[in-house]
Amino acid sequence: MNPSVYLVKGREKSLRRRHPWVFSRGIQRVEGKPSLGQTVDVYDHQGQWLARGAFSPNSQIRVRVWTFEQEEINVDFFKKRLQQAQGLRDILAARDGLTGYRLIAAESDGLPGITIDRYENFLVCQLLSAGAEAQKDNLVEALVAQYPECSIYERSDVSVRKKEGLKERTGVLHGDMPPASVIIEENGVKISVDITGGHKTGFYLDQRDSVKRR
Repeated sequence: MNPSVYLVKGREKSLRRRHPWVFSRGIQRVEGKPSLGQTVDVYDHQGQWLARGAFSPNSQIRVRVWTFEQEEINVDFFKKRLQQAQGLRDILAARDGLTGYRLIAAESDGLPGITIDRYENFLVCQLLSAGAEAQKDNLVEALVAQYPECSIYERSDVSVRKKEGLKERTGVLHGDMPPASVIIEENGVKISVDITGGHKTGFYLDQRDSVKRR
C-alpha cells in the first residue's frame, strides 16, 4: 500500500483538470513516511482518490503525478507510455525524414521529470525529478524491451536536480558508450551530435523549426 497525501480543501481543482503537480502549500497532511521519489496516492480533503504520483520532500512541487488512473507504476506502465509517445513521433519522423527526435518530453508525455532524446541508435535520458530517479530501473528495463537495438546513455548533469535532493549523474545505462559524434538528419540536413559533451542531451532537438527555417 502506498503512502497517502491529503490535500487542503479546494486544492484538488487543478488535479481534477489533470494538472500533474501538487505544491507543498496545497497539502494538508501526509500519512506514512514516503521516501525520496516514492509513489504516493493523492486524495482530496474528504478522502476521495485523485491520482498517483512521486513524492519529493525537498521540492516545492511535492508530488508529480504519474497517472490519474488506478494503475501500478512499474515496467509495464513505462512501456505503455513509451509506446504512446513513439506512435506520435512515428508520424513526424516519417514525414520529415528524422533520425533524431525527442521521444519523451516530460509531463507532455505523462512522464514528469523525464526527457528522452533519440539519436540514431542511441537513447539519451535526462532525469530531473526524484520520481524519475526512483523509477530509473523500471524505465531502463522498459526502454531495453521497446528498443533492443539502442544503447542508453544518461545526461542528468543539470543543477536543477539539487532542488529534488539529487546529485548530477552521467554514464551508460545500457549498451555501448556513444562515439564522439553521432550523425542525425533533420529536414534533409545532416547534423553531428556530441552526446556526452554537447548541450543538454547533445543537441537542441526541441528547436527543429528553427533548423528548418535556416
